[in-house]
Amino acid sequence: MNSDKKEQLRKAKDHLRKIKLFYIHLAGYIVFVALLLYNLYIVAGPYKNNIISLNLSLIVAWTVFIVVHGLNVFKSKHIFKKSWEDKKAEEFLEEKDKKTTFWE
Repeated sequence: MNSDKKEQLRKAKDHLRKIKLFYIHLAGYIVFVALLLYNLYIVAGPYKNNIISLNLSLIVAWTVFIVVHGLNVFKSKHIFKKSWEDKKAEEFLEEKDKKTTFWE
């Protein structure tokens, strides 16, 4: 195996490790949010407002972190690839050329 193949294999393994860590992070986030939402359901007492605000701020903060983590891991994934955009632009140009108006 040459060094180029080894480098590609190393990058692929590194990317898979990042994806795996993101899914572990996401699973922990789901469990954590479920527990906090249950806590919001059962909370009572004189410190109810403080507990609710703390729980909600933790949920919002971790949601931001999970979104940033996901964007960082999947940044190479594009919804609309350049080749797709080029193909669609060509189709629209061909369609425009085929259209004739009533007066022609």
